[in-house]
Amino acid sequence: MVRCMRLTVLGGCGAWPTADQACSGYLVEHEGFRLLVDPGYASLPRLLRHGTVDEVDAVLLSHGHPDHCADLNPLLRARGLSDDPPPSLPVFAPHGAADAVLALDKPSMLAGAYELREFTPGDRMGIGPFTADTWLLPHFVPNAGIRLATADAVLAYTGDTGPSPDIEHLAAGADLFLSEATYVEKVPEADEPYLLTARLAGRYAHQAGAARLLLTHLWPGTDPGAALEAAGEAFADPLDIAAPDLVVDL
Repeated sequence: MVRCMRLTVLGGCGAWPTADQACSGYLVEHEGFRLLVDPGYASLPRLLRHGTVDEVDAVLLSHGHPDHCADLNPLLRARGLSDDPPPSLPVFAPHGAADAVLALDKPSMLAGAYELREFTPGDRMGIGPFTADTWLLPHFVPNAGIRLATADAVLAYTGDTGPSPDIEHLAAGADLFLSEATYVEKVPEADEPYLLTARLAGRYAHQAGAARLLLTHLWPGTDPGAALEAAGEAFADPLDIAAPDLVVDL
């Protein structure tokens, strides 16, 4: 049993998966509870390297883009269509964020496989052993920045976001700050309000006093070294990229 808070990265590729990298997917464990955060494209096969679908205790979505939630569908299929289905899986999501992925199958097919628990970004929730505080952060669709806390550790995760003063509050004193870093140094003008750079992620991590920074959601083909260098201008080690199967104990 994992007694500390543990993050296992399933994927961290932005927009679409590559041959080597799934999209966003993060398994967060504490005291035997397994919380799956943002099961994006191709994250389920990675999850199965670390356990069975029955061992997932809850799912938490930051927002409804498919690179953050598409593999909720095969996860629910694997659970709900098995010979011995496990109990309904609690799925925590901002209002409407799970609608599209849940609509991929007729309602009766997976009706017993999940229990949808919608929230408004800004809400505080209890999810197993975690206290989850959320912030509404700017993106193309409503996005919840998520701060997961236990008595001993704090993990802060931006989901997808553009610049916001709330990011510093989200990540304040976090043991691990998992930050969107789609671009290295400059976001295209039309997308500037809705996405971050690695340079900005490093600046936010420094301002928030986070203990460790993990860059995620890099655009496919981005040079990881360049992203680390840009973030490192403001934030010293420990600093890393969210690579598949990376495990961090907080």
